Amino acid sequence: QIRLVESGGGSVRPGGSLRLSCAASGLTLDYWAVAWFRQAPGKEREVVSYINSATTNNGGIYYADSVKGRFTISRDNAMNAVSLQMSSLKAEDTAVYYCAAKYGGGSVIRAEYDYWGQGTQVIVSS
Repeated sequence: QIRLVESGGGSVRPGGSLRLSCAASGLTLDYWAVAWFRQAPGKEREVVSYINSATTNNGGIYYADSVKGRFTISRDNAMNAVSLQMSSLKAEDTAVYYCAAKYGGGSVIRAEYDYWGQGTQVIVSS
């Protein structure tokens, strides 16, 4: 069975940092585009970042404008995982964060992703 499992969420004060991880089983993530989405209460799920496979668009990376300069997406192929390092967190970053995998190039469109994790909660508050 193909599974994606997020971890690393929690509660942090504004300005703090968290590192989320998306670990896969049943597929090799390096062959897939992997995205992080988030969904805050009362809002639609939105893309935060994605990273292409190494053979698609040279492994290119996308960041939403709202997180540029603060978040970094990266692969840990030895662990078959993709991480999202989040720094300088703001209250508006509070959301459930999901990872997703898509064959081929990455996309900002939720419906184009094939596999999803269960989500991990991030709360940024004082």
